[in-house]
Amino acid sequence: MLEKTFTPAEVEAKHYRRWEDAGAFAADVESNQRPYTIMMPPPNVTGSLHMGHALTFTLQDVLVRFHRMRGQDALWQPGQDHAGIATQMVVERNLAKEGVSRLDLGREKFVEKVWEWKAESGGTITHQLRHLGASADWARERFTLDEGLNRAVRKVFVDLYRQGLIYRDKRLVNWDPKLHTAISDLEVEPKPVKGNLWHFRYPIDGEEGRFITVATTRPETMLADTAVAVHPEDGRYKDLIGRMVRLPLVGRLIPIVADEYADPETGSGAVKITPAHDFNDFEVGRRHGLPLINLLDRDAKLLHRFEGFRPRAGGGMDPFFEEMPEAYRGLDRFEARKRIVADLEALGLLEKIEPHAHTVPHGDRSDVVIEPWLTDQWYCDAKTLAKPAIEAVEQGRTVFVPRQWENTYFEWMRNIQPWCISRQLWWGHQIPAWYGPEGSIFVAETEEDARAQAVARFGEGVEITRDADVLDTWFSSALWPFSTLGWPEKTPELDRYYPGDVLVTGFDIIFFWVARMMMMGLHFMGDVPFRTVYIHALVRDEKGQKMSKSKGNIIDPLTVVDKYGADALRFTLAAMAAQGRDIKLAVSRVEGYRNFATKLWNAARYAQMNEVAPAPGFDPAAVTLTVNKWVIGAAQQAAARVTDALEGYKFNEAAGAIYQFAWNTFCDWYLEFTKPILNGEDEAAKAETRATTAWVLDHILHLLHPIMPFLTEELNEKLGGKDELLISAAWPEPQPGLVHAEAGAEMEWVVRLISTVRTVRAEMNVPPSAQIPLLLKDAGPRARELSDRHRELILRLARVSGIEFVAADLPKGAAQAVIDDATLVLPLADFIDVEKEKARLQKEIGKLEQEIGKIDAKLSNPQFVEKAAEEVIDEQRERRATAEEAATKLREALQRLG
Repeated sequence: MLEKTFTPAEVEAKHYRRWEDAGAFAADVESNQRPYTIMMPPPNVTGSLHMGHALTFTLQDVLVRFHRMRGQDALWQPGQDHAGIATQMVVERNLAKEGVSRLDLGREKFVEKVWEWKAESGGTITHQLRHLGASADWARERFTLDEGLNRAVRKVFVDLYRQGLIYRDKRLVNWDPKLHTAISDLEVEPKPVKGNLWHFRYPIDGEEGRFITVATTRPETMLADTAVAVHPEDGRYKDLIGRMVRLPLVGRLIPIVADEYADPETGSGAVKITPAHDFNDFEVGRRHGLPLINLLDRDAKLLHRFEGFRPRAGGGMDPFFEEMPEAYRGLDRFEARKRIVADLEALGLLEKIEPHAHTVPHGDRSDVVIEPWLTDQWYCDAKTLAKPAIEAVEQGRTVFVPRQWENTYFEWMRNIQPWCISRQLWWGHQIPAWYGPEGSIFVAETEEDARAQAVARFGEGVEITRDADVLDTWFSSALWPFSTLGWPEKTPELDRYYPGDVLVTGFDIIFFWVARMMMMGLHFMGDVPFRTVYIHALVRDEKGQKMSKSKGNIIDPLTVVDKYGADALRFTLAAMAAQGRDIKLAVSRVEGYRNFATKLWNAARYAQMNEVAPAPGFDPAAVTLTVNKWVIGAAQQAAARVTDALEGYKFNEAAGAIYQFAWNTFCDWYLEFTKPILNGEDEAAKAETRATTAWVLDHILHLLHPIMPFLTEELNEKLGGKDELLISAAWPEPQPGLVHAEAGAEMEWVVRLISTVRTVRAEMNVPPSAQIPLLLKDAGPRARELSDRHRELILRLARVSGIEFVAADLPKGAAQAVIDDATLVLPLADFIDVEKEKARLQKEIGKLEQEIGKIDAKLSNPQFVEKAAEEVIDEQRERRATAEEAATKLREALQRLG
């Protein structure tokens, strides 16, 4: 017998062990079954489970379990990302506690320390995923720095270099002055600041007393200006185009150029151009052949002399140097800012200072202001690689779900910039390039190959030095769909499981990961890496705000699992994962779905107490009782709805369909309808009903298993009477002849009648113990027949004292409702004060209408709509919808009493 209560903690670890011991998660490369592949987005080795992880891994697990049960050879490929910056920072912090820096250790010893850390602490998130129920093929787990993936990375780099698609260039990067490395756009966090806009006057050369005014939020960069830009159609400056200005404090002559980047409507219409310290200015500089002048070192302090580069006519750059004014040498950038403003003011060249709110880029890990900095880096020609990846989505070879995310993908891919793939770190894939005499570069998969190239060019004894940088983490992640399967070897896994069926991920890494996997997959495998990209929503708090530590609104998934069980959290996330809509998660929702698990547990326990057990040879098509035909047909329809929903990635619809069938149809109605049968004397009817109950309950467990694996596996073990694990059982596919239209219509009529009576009783505040007569006015033949046939059920479940057929005269104070060919009449005058009830309903309706009016006033106020946060507006709309729904129901109740 089942225990009185379902205790998730007691069954989760037990069943996870059973699944792993049975090899239930393993793909079989030699299987004859159709393969189904999902590549797990590799979580960072430093990571721990957050609610976004819980959502994406739950949805992947639902799909994998569903397709596994449908008889497919499912590979859910797991792994972890080495997370270059994050991991290096963790280990450096640990060393700092011992008073040691990575520089003290040197590269080789430091990397050894990182590997030691990974062995001890790097698997946290994979253990947490097991706690969530993730059924990945853990025996195949990969790491982006393991030897096989390292070889793949080296080969890709060398091949792309030899094809001219990887090259070294001097360009601007997002430079982190604290971590001393270039970082990707993904690692840059724009933060709003209340700053200033300084307006400076630059003297026109050769025209005493005439100036051109420019505005900047970063005065320190003006020392590296190489031009002033004006719009070619701006009449104020047409006569100045081609003239020179004398750059204050430095004395450098710089040209005034015509460029559409300058906006005549913004500021003075003239823009200072600093190509080495601003991404937009860099492009203006390229268009006009301007020199690039760097004024900062790696710590964002001013250099002792400027480092300049002039574009060469045939390509490339010629270096040059200029003296930095002595007053600014070695200053921190922000200290230099103060001095430069003061000095320009003293010269009478500061026109004005305006308060200016704007965003400033910060490193998401270092939290320091990021500098656009001119450095030599390795780049990948993303524009060339993007073309086939764009075409693949245009042709439908890869489809985004929901489809609107294709626009996001296209927007970025069609405007893609060169991809900076080098990072100034020690932890990662060291770039396979070596430097020799005369600026020579030798790119090879091994040092032996590089040395052979150098010897061939310079002779024996030549010295070569390996590039100290490592590759961007996203570079190795871009190869994940094929490198994890053994590429560059031609493995059976690669042949069988590439391309994958679906990638499940968040919208925030469409650019950084999805797009790059598309580029690399098409280039090296000749096919897309996945047929479908399902983009899931963002998990927010119950008010619609993004979760963050600073707001204190983070919901820890492991805490929720410990309290309510993994199944309850999984079901909540699936039930709320509507396509294109963010999830507003409240712990109360998880508690509600924990109650669903309890409901099903109690139903199974009730079934056990009534000797329900699977009947050998039971044929659901051969049942004779209407109620059993009805529930079997409803189970088939539920299976079809769940199947269709999962095939279409409509997780919320799948969860809703199984919830409605299990809780409402099976627990609330069928079990109640069949109590008289199980308590009766008809042994044949009892046997058929027990067998039907067992069959339907088993059906529910199968349909629910992908979402609630632990509860269903436990009930399968306790109720099933069979050795087979539910995780390996067959999915309930539709069987012909099991949907009985007449039986379904008959029992649904009874359900609607009882539900309507219950609704009226609740709306009118009728005491639960009151036995009210039910009158059926103008009842047709069908209503008479069904109400007679199911009289005992209706009397018991609707709590009515009798059923009477009437024609015309109705008692005063009666509530009415229409069910098909009959009007239900409930005389209430003897049970409630009808006039008082009418007044109560009118008062409640008035309150709701008042609330709706207030909300409408807010939403129609342009100032409120413009200033309010999006989640506040959404909350108001939801409140209005809830109030309107309540008011409609109360109006219907009032109308029934009319």
